[in-house]
Amino acid sequence: GATRQASLKNSLCEVDTEYVLVSDIARSCVSERFLNEIVSHIGKSDCIVPYLKVHDTVVYDGVTIDRDKVKMIQTPQLSRTYALRSALEQKEEFTDESSAIVANGGKREFILGESNAHKITRIDDLKKLSCLTPPSSDTLSGVGFDVHAFDDKGVMYLGGIKIESAYGFKAHSDGDVAIHALIDALLGAAGMGDIGMMFPDSDDIYKGIDSKELLKRVVTKLCHLGFVIVNVDLTIAAEKPRIGNYKIAMKKTLSSILNIESSRVNIKATTTEKLGFIGRGEGVGVIANANLKYFDWMKI
Repeated sequence: GATRQASLKNSLCEVDTEYVLVSDIARSCVSERFLNEIVSHIGKSDCIVPYLKVHDTVVYDGVTIDRDKVKMIQTPQLSRTYALRSALEQKEEFTDESSAIVANGGKREFILGESNAHKITRIDDLKKLSCLTPPSSDTLSGVGFDVHAFDDKGVMYLGGIKIESAYGFKAHSDGDVAIHALIDALLGAAGMGDIGMMFPDSDDIYKGIDSKELLKRVVTKLCHLGFVIVNVDLTIAAEKPRIGNYKIAMKKTLSSILNIESSRVNIKATTTEKLGFIGRGEGVGVIANANLKYFDWMKI
């Protein structure tokens, strides 16, 4: 739903028990002891509501009020299902279950809550997550390898840069072999398969696509999963084209997409001493290495 209340109302359509326990997902350190304490009060009211006492002086509208009359409401809250369903039919929006039930004529009972059931609201609240172990400090490494043959049609893209050349690469996408190898290295470090699994060449949606767009999607996915890119290193094996004049532009382009300093993007070029298909000038091969670490939310 568009609101907490709408989502809860929709969820209750799937509930067929007499009582329902509802909690904010932002309260990630709710203990088993706390849950058992709430459930032990089942049947005593339409809604069992945990709360914390206020220990600071409280001023409301310029007047100091009795802090013993102030309660900081928590979840989970245990409600009679029918009472909660009925309460949510009201047009008014409520920020917790007990408020809706009381406004609808129901009863609630307060029980003392626990400080560990803290609601994550601001960034610095993450430091209060006592129930979670700190993120691992391990560095995760991945290797990617890709080759593409030359094609006398099209434009050549390498490392996110347009290369002045009389030919391009044979490929389903734009053929940027350097970015393809880099994507595989990143996916390998994260244990997420390979580029063919994420962007299959059997899908026409990727036909002719800019490989930088594919890299951006991978970086976004890694970020959502809690990874941080440490550095990448690419070795481009080619007799042609010569890429010396393009390295700085490649580093700038790739570092911008990877959200790292350009000094953490290393690009090397080599030949195969006239050996193999690369030596015969039939295509380009790239080996990429990438290192990841877990985002350290303890340092926010």
